[in-house]
Amino acid sequence: MIHRSTSSHPADDALERLRAGNARFVRGKAQFPRTCKTVLASLAKEQKPYVTIVGCSDSRVPPELLFDAGFGDLFVVRLAGNVVSAEAGGTLKYAAVHLQTPLFVVLGHEGCGAVQAALAAKFEGARLHSRIEVLLENILPALEGVSPAVPADERLRAGVEANVRWTVRRIAESPEGQVKQDGRAVRLVGAVVELSTGVVRFLDS
Repeated sequence: MIHRSTSSHPADDALERLRAGNARFVRGKAQFPRTCKTVLASLAKEQKPYVTIVGCSDSRVPPELLFDAGFGDLFVVRLAGNVVSAEAGGTLKYAAVHLQTPLFVVLGHEGCGAVQAALAAKFEGARLHSRIEVLLENILPALEGVSPAVPADERLRAGVEANVRWTVRRIAESPEGQVKQDGRAVRLVGAVVELSTGVVRFLDS
């Protein structure tokens, strides 16, 4: 069944569904994956996801499992380091204009390899393959406030959160993030996954 919010603030409803789904996942009480032919038949005609997730490609953080979400619930864009490229921007515009998801969530995670590589490039002069360096160029501006004086694990934690906030800011300042739906702008939220538990920590605005 395709869910349609009856809330006067559909972004709040969407965020609450994510929180509830992650709580079920963490407790080991996940309801999905489950599906049936009638659900798939309905989705073949129309999709109405309630949230767009901008996540990292890391195999350990699949949004559908972390949020105990079913077919048709999440519209997911995944690139290493949860960065936003031009192509990803076009995908987000589609989500905002055509799918009208009221909530966008930028989902980072602890121990992100892309952020770690960007920190190494920034503070240690590390060099990587050219294609990877192009990716890191999207992350380096996020690390301006990260101190090289703190321990490496603390620096990585700070870098992960800073990168999530940077991507949120980039989307907010883009045409995709400024699309109006029923007079309201798309809501943007950042979050970080704790790898060892699967807990998703939503960041303050």
